[in-house]
Amino acid sequence: MQALIVMGVAGCGKSSVGHAVAQALGWRLVEGDDFHSAANRDKMSRGVALTDEDRADWLAALGDQIRQADTPIVLTCSALKLDYRERLRRAGNCVGFLFLRLDRDAALQRVAARGDHFFSPTLVDSQFAALEAPDGENGVLTLDAAAPLAQVTSQALRWLQQEPTKETR
Repeated sequence: MQALIVMGVAGCGKSSVGHAVAQALGWRLVEGDDFHSAANRDKMSRGVALTDEDRADWLAALGDQIRQADTPIVLTCSALKLDYRERLRRAGNCVGFLFLRLDRDAALQRVAARGDHFFSPTLVDSQFAALEAPDGENGVLTLDAAAPLAQVTSQALRWLQQEPTKETR
């Protein structure tokens, strides 16, 4: 696999799971949030939801990270819409997704608890409104984001051992 994308709504644990999986595999972790423009970060901190247009350059930058990776990477990215996932799939030959499913109340609680993050809790509902769950898509493992981190990581690693090394589209 060239890239494993840890996806889901804000607060689902993308960074925690991404870090744990990357560490277990010895792969490089790429934090998708690091590639948001200052304008996007400002909008989100003010509680303004990003549009598809706002996300276009961000997704392009993440695609570049996949294309330019000389070793496999774990990438954190909300990847809320099918179109976003398709853009990321086209960036590499073998791209898989871990979808961390979490309900709205748990997401809101987690986002509200992380005081120093730029993402406003008022945006949680917009994440769920935009979410096109990847149910039935090839190359996607859905995990319960409310489960303990060790369990989620273990399930992800078992799945990766079973996934073929060919293209996952």
